[in-house]
Amino acid sequence: MKEQIISLIKQYNTVIIHRHVRPDPDAYGSQCGLAELLKATFPNKSIFVVGKGEETLEFLYQMDTIPDSTYKGALAIVCDTANQERVCDQRYTLADKVIKIDHHPNEDPYGDLMWVDTSSSSTSELIYELYLHGKDNGLTLTKEAARLIYAGIIGDTGRFLFPSTNPRTFTYAGELVSHDFSFPEIYENLYNTKQNVSRLSGYVLQNFNITEHGVASMSISNEILQKFDVSPSDASQLVRILGNIDGIEAWVFFVEEEDQIRVRLRSKGPVINKIAQKYGGGGHPLAAGASIHSWDEVHPLVEDLNKLCQK
Repeated sequence: MKEQIISLIKQYNTVIIHRHVRPDPDAYGSQCGLAELLKATFPNKSIFVVGKGEETLEFLYQMDTIPDSTYKGALAIVCDTANQERVCDQRYTLADKVIKIDHHPNEDPYGDLMWVDTSSSSTSELIYELYLHGKDNGLTLTKEAARLIYAGIIGDTGRFLFPSTNPRTFTYAGELVSHDFSFPEIYENLYNTKQNVSRLSGYVLQNFNITEHGVASMSISNEILQKFDVSPSDASQLVRILGNIDGIEAWVFFVEEEDQIRVRLRSKGPVINKIAQKYGGGGHPLAAGASIHSWDEVHPLVEDLNKLCQK
């Protein structure tokens, strides 16, 4: 599959790279790391990255703005996106061909070529494997590409703490840092916490709910966001703070946005992505997401998690 992907890329003068909505570091790392890899390898090609930017990740890369006409006769590559409806900028369908590169369960197969490897820690790890496969035939990894891929790997592995981390993850990370970029600067930018977000985290730790079977939940309404002057995106990142609390088996954050309530689910063991799918989302067995449109849906979702943990 890696050979087929490289072969198809060679056939197109314009390559447009997408990722999922509400991007995380792996979305940016895989999308933009691939872009830098291709720019260095094929300097005569036009390579673009598109999608709504995420303010907290703009230190990594800036998105491009292109007209619809750019897609005519172009190749689109979608990174780190399991479901078609979650592709940020749906114009990828205007491209001549589409490649899907992902590490989430392949519940929604799409594209003319699909490379899906659920054993990988991240899609950024797959981009590095693409480089390793083609480096003897000209693929070029720059310091900037290495920086982006490394950022994606540490983001999706929780700094190598999540179960998705495997021996090759450490091997790849060691090879990437040899490219002499400042990895402490990446950590500082990814994990530096604003004062208002820190205060909200204290509120979360004081106010989360927990069921008899170890399901923790936290609802963050628009009123709470305004009280602490925190964006929905920043609030959603706090989901990780419940993971170290004794007695919690699975947990869920509900964060109100303009037109929906964002749902972020995490687990220490029970497989939760099927519940995410029930509510229109998806993801990994132990880390998934969804969206609901009413606070009335919070209780049924928590009850579904509670029944799962009871089993």
